[in-house]
Amino acid sequence: MENRRFFLIALIGVLLFFIYQAWEADYAPQNQPAAQNASTAALAIEPGDGAVTPSDVPTASHPAGDASAVGDDAAGAVAGAGGRVLVETDLVRAEISLTGGELRRLELKDYAVTKDAPDQKMALLDDRDGRYFVLQSGLAGTQAPLVTHRSVFTSAKTEYRMQPNQNQLEVALDYVDPNGNRARKIYRFERGHYKVELVQQYDNVNTADLVASPYVRLVRTAFKAGGEPRFAHTFTGVGFYEQKDGGDSYRFKKTKLEDLGDDGYQIKQTGGWIGMLQHYFAAAILPPMDQQGTFTAKPAQGQGYMAQYVGATETIPAGQQATFSTSLFLGPKLQDRLDDIAPGFELTLDYGILTPISEPLFWLLSHLHGLTGNWGVAIILLTLLVKGAMFKLSEAQYRSMAKMKKFAPKIQDLKERYGDDRERMQKAMMELYKKEGFNPLAGCWPLLVQFPVFIALYWVLLESVELRQASFAFWLTDLTSPDPYYVLPVLFGISMFAQQKLSGQQVADPTQQKIMNIMPVMLTAFFTFFQSGLVLYWFVSNLVGISQQWFITRRLERDEAAKAAAKR
Repeated sequence: MENRRFFLIALIGVLLFFIYQAWEADYAPQNQPAAQNASTAALAIEPGDGAVTPSDVPTASHPAGDASAVGDDAAGAVAGAGGRVLVETDLVRAEISLTGGELRRLELKDYAVTKDAPDQKMALLDDRDGRYFVLQSGLAGTQAPLVTHRSVFTSAKTEYRMQPNQNQLEVALDYVDPNGNRARKIYRFERGHYKVELVQQYDNVNTADLVASPYVRLVRTAFKAGGEPRFAHTFTGVGFYEQKDGGDSYRFKKTKLEDLGDDGYQIKQTGGWIGMLQHYFAAAILPPMDQQGTFTAKPAQGQGYMAQYVGATETIPAGQQATFSTSLFLGPKLQDRLDDIAPGFELTLDYGILTPISEPLFWLLSHLHGLTGNWGVAIILLTLLVKGAMFKLSEAQYRSMAKMKKFAPKIQDLKERYGDDRERMQKAMMELYKKEGFNPLAGCWPLLVQFPVFIALYWVLLESVELRQASFAFWLTDLTSPDPYYVLPVLFGISMFAQQKLSGQQVADPTQQKIMNIMPVMLTAFFTFFQSGLVLYWFVSNLVGISQQWFITRRLERDEAAKAAAKR
């Protein structure tokens, strides 16, 4: 009975955990006015009309933006707006606007939005269908910007495609201001990589020196990219690698978009990076770690939210050229590559409080996948390994259940003797346990160990882009989505019911007995909403548990029979 109570409490705990996740996704507090303004503004945007209001354009002396910064440059931007340069590499398709050299759209060729529409690729950066997520850059000056995301560029080509024998693709855009100063913006794409190098060059043809600093920003609205899991809360917001107390150590902080507030934050530091994070993917600005810069995250005026980097000022002597380089990451959070992107970038993958379990769990899963080539088979093998590692604990559990079954008549007699006097009944039961050398909690350990693994696997399936839309077999074409035909949840419910019957225990309390009887039905209905990979793990675990229970119970019966024969 005690084992049943613990099992019931543990299951209720899991139910409450998932209910909380669903509540967070649907009813968490939102910054409604900001989101509404952002959405409305995004719908009004036409390609190339400039993404941020003049007050958001930084100057060297006002990194967060200043109302006097734009000058005459923005006024003529719309006249030349509309042109785009198309870029295709082995991994991405991109669109760069000639207005400002903005990176307006970036499709990830290896990732479909949904499993049902494989030809519709995931657009990490996008400005279509009411969405708005773009990358802007320019050169801020002391009084006014030298080049902004509204300056009209030209390009020698309208399309750039990476050839099979080409390891690097360079896209160059040129701009000449009214004074004859020349600027060039270069995007360098590397084969096999989601990192992009952004180079901004400026030729000062004036007779006086100029002071400039580069700025790069990500501006987006709070839309969901599509293909999001149901009943699961995923993070969308700003990630910032912050320097601690001006020293050599850093810490990672992340803030939901709606939690940025009206002012957000602005920090000046050496090194670090800033980016926009979302489920499975990240877009980040990665300046050189040895250079000082100002990092800003705040609501953008009329355009949702902004994450910006402004580099340190640099003097450009008359007749000289200056070059500013900033790395970008625009892609999936692949776990075997995060360490190579930037210091601390592996922290963008968040498994929550069970990270110490989830990380080795994914490591083991990925190796099993490497052997089998199938994530579903890898989950099955993982389940077998977990159950095998816990065999001794399971043996103790089933021994406990067998003894509980043996002592059931005595426990029932105590209940009838003491009736409603629970204190005396509990005391008598403890004396019985002590006399017989029986610990009723011995059977709790396998459940206690297995539930953290279960929750950790939930996070692995939710956060690991490697498992996104992973197929298993037959109708299970996406292990990170619910079973479309509810077959696995039903099989799980049947296996749970079989376990209960195999244990042969009955709960004296009628209310508890009714709850235990309907528990398989409740969990079957509940598991229809969650990842099929998670249900697969628990179903296989139940099957292995039934096999172990049958084997251990038969062995215990043989041992008892042998002892009885020896006494005769």
